[in-house]
Amino acid sequence: MKALAAIGIFPSGSLVLASFFFLRGCAQNFGQTRFICTSVPVDMDMCTSSMQSGGSTEDLKTTVLQLRETVLQQKETIMNQKETIRELTTKLGRCESQSSLETVPSESKTGGGSNRKLTGSSKNTMGDLSRTPAAETLSQLGQTLQSLKTRLETLEQFSRMNSSSQTNSLKDILQNNIDDLEKQVLSRINSLEEGKYNPKNESEERGKIESTLTSLHQRISDLEKGQKDNRPTDKFQLTFPLRTNYMYAKVKKSLPEMYAFTICMWIKSNASPGVGTPFSYAVPGQANELVLIEWGNNPMEILINDKVAKLPFVINDGKWHHICIAWTTRDGVWEAYQDGTQRGNGENLAPYHPIKPQGVLVLGQEQDTLGGGFDATQAFVGELAHFNIWDRKLTPGEIYNLATCSTKALSGSVIAWSENNIEIYGGATKWTFEACRQIN
Repeated sequence: MKALAAIGIFPSGSLVLASFFFLRGCAQNFGQTRFICTSVPVDMDMCTSSMQSGGSTEDLKTTVLQLRETVLQQKETIMNQKETIRELTTKLGRCESQSSLETVPSESKTGGGSNRKLTGSSKNTMGDLSRTPAAETLSQLGQTLQSLKTRLETLEQFSRMNSSSQTNSLKDILQNNIDDLEKQVLSRINSLEEGKYNPKNESEERGKIESTLTSLHQRISDLEKGQKDNRPTDKFQLTFPLRTNYMYAKVKKSLPEMYAFTICMWIKSNASPGVGTPFSYAVPGQANELVLIEWGNNPMEILINDKVAKLPFVINDGKWHHICIAWTTRDGVWEAYQDGTQRGNGENLAPYHPIKPQGVLVLGQEQDTLGGGFDATQAFVGELAHFNIWDRKLTPGEIYNLATCSTKALSGSVIAWSENNIEIYGGATKWTFEACRQIN
């Protein structure tokens, strides 16, 4: 006989010898070889016990059930431990991402990153959810501060050409305020590193800093208004540096009822995935009366009364592009132009549905309600200029003149691009812009 044995303690507390034996005949020949698992008292002969247990099938079933229950309990314990490990790994990743943010303010101070997207801001995503709220806040503040500093540099150049003690004094005050804000950002990073950060104060602290930033934006804008006399009112661009639900521009005029239109603009973005919503027009009872959107990995789309057409634009390469969409209510015929060349066309896009009047036209955000209901994941990220609307379909020649900055280029008959027609909210910035100079 060959036997394998192990000593164990059962729940009753009695010491037993659990034996797993390979029987070839213990006092008699049993024929076919088999494995038997049974409990044996310490003072009993193993062979005798094995023969006596031949009829105790109930004991064998009980032992098997006990073993199965033990295995299931161990499996459940292992699954719980795996879940705990995943949670700890996630928390560790968040701590590491927060620690890596210490480079953001320092790069903003040097001014070396004026044309560089901060980590994670060019992704998202539509709403890059992998980042922690604190990390997202610091990233947004860093980029906004850099934007303010760039605008101040522009003011400095202007003040050198037009020396004004009042302008220089205001510039110095604003520069000091920006320095103070940078110190606040550094202080928050230090709190994160030392583990002193309290998320309960996140909303209150962010509110205070954003209020100060809004005040700075307004004062800088007041200074920039002093330069208006030196340039035409259409030589400007709007910049939306962050994917937020509060940066946007609003066109002061509404649209009339239109049975045809052409909408053209200059646009520049390298956001991924999707550049967001360059513009949206909502009317009472219909938030998607007229919308241009590129969301997620979908192609850019034009929506009219919730009807959709996919547009063949490829514009998220960080370069300036001129795009136009022409449409008529008759059969819903549409055409799409990029850089002066027709890229696509179709029909049956909201046929015989005129564009309704008395709505709200917003640049940079998609409206879920009339004039609001913005979603950060659908916000436009990039630069936009020369947004014009006509109440007819322009000819291919007229569109080509716009894309090549011809002196024959037309201004919008319904909405013409002018600083007097635009209101800016939430920190979106306004810059001097000359389309052809940027492209050539």
